[in-house]
Amino acid sequence: MTPSRPSWAGPRRGGWQAELAARAREVLPAPMWAYLEAGAREGVTRDEATEAWRAVRLWPRVLGGHGEPDLTTQVLGAALRTPIGVAPTSMQRVVHPDGELAMAAGAAAAGALHVVSTNAGHPFAAIGDAARAVDPDAVWWVQAYLPPDREAAAPVLRAAADAGARAVALTVDTPFPGTKYEPADDAWVGHDLSWHRSNFADPTAERHHRGLRAHDLAWITETCGLPTVVKGVLRADDARRCADAGAAGVWVSNHGGRQLDRTVSTAAALPRVVEAVGDDVEVYVDGGVRSGLDALTALALGARAVLVGRPTVHALAVDGAAGVRALLDLLGLELVEALELAGCRRPEDARTVGAPPDL
Repeated sequence: MTPSRPSWAGPRRGGWQAELAARAREVLPAPMWAYLEAGAREGVTRDEATEAWRAVRLWPRVLGGHGEPDLTTQVLGAALRTPIGVAPTSMQRVVHPDGELAMAAGAAAAGALHVVSTNAGHPFAAIGDAARAVDPDAVWWVQAYLPPDREAAAPVLRAAADAGARAVALTVDTPFPGTKYEPADDAWVGHDLSWHRSNFADPTAERHHRGLRAHDLAWITETCGLPTVVKGVLRADDARRCADAGAAGVWVSNHGGRQLDRTVSTAAALPRVVEAVGDDVEVYVDGGVRSGLDALTALALGARAVLVGRPTVHALAVDGAAGVRALLDLLGLELVEALELAGCRRPEDARTVGAPPDL
C-alpha cells in the first residue's frame, strides 16, 4: 500500500522541503532552531551542499525492461527496506519530548538505518527497545567520538552493543567543535538540558580527541565487538588509509558544514573516495540530501547508503515518529520514481548511470 502523503508534502516542485522546515521552525524553541541550522564560520560549506547534488548530471538507461524498482538493500550485511537513513543529530529531546525514541520508531517503521548520536538524551537500551517494538529486525548504529581517555568511552560503546547497535560510526572530523556564531550560550537559559549525553557516567567530560590515529579503529572493535565505520572522510587518501586500517565502511561527510568551513562538498568528494577504496569497504554519504533525486545521485556516484540529517529533525519536530516515517517514506517514493526513470531496478544499479558510458 502506498503511504499517504503528509500535510506538508504538497505537489509543488521543491515545495515540501521548505514547508516542512517552516513548520518545524514554528514549533522549535528559538535556540534549537539556531543550533540545528548553524554552519561553521561563514556557512559556505553548509550553503553549497544541496546545490552540489543538483549540479551532477546522470546518464539514464533504456530498454532494460525492469519495471518498478525495489529499494531493499544491505548495509554491513543487515537488510534494509530503503538505502535512505537517518544521520546522527544531538539535542533531540529539545525537538520532541520522546527524542531519540521517536526517531528510532520512525526509522524502524520505514525500514531505514538509524544512526544514534553518542550525545543521545535517552539510554541506548531504551532506544533499541523503541526500534524493536516497531520492527524486531530494526537496524541502528551508534555514532561516537573517541575522548582523550578512550577507556572512558568503553562502557558507552559496550552499552550500545548490548542494546543492539550493529556498528560504531567513529566521527573523525571533530578534534574540537568548529566555531559557530549561533546560538549564544545564554540563549539556552530556561531550557533543561540535564539529560544531554545520558549514556555517560560524566556527561561533562571531554569528548574530543585531538590525536586520533588509524590504530584507534581496531581498539573500538576490540572493545565492543562491533565493526567500525569512519565518519567524516573527504579525501581519497584518507579513505584508503581507513580501509587499510580495518574500517568496515567509510562515511563521506563534512559534518553538515559545521566544522571546517569552505571544505569540499560531499557530492564532489564521494566519487574519489569510492574509487580509492573500490570494493574493499562500503561507502556512505550525507550532506545536503533533500530529495529522492539527490539520493539517486549519491547512489549513482557510488554510495551504498545515503544519510539525511536536518530534515529528519524537522520531521521529528512537526510530528514525532509519524513525521520521521512520513519523511523517509516520501524520500523513498521519490527515489523509486527516479530509479525507474533512470532505468535502474535496484539501488546498486544506480552506479551504471553515474558516469559517462562507453560510446
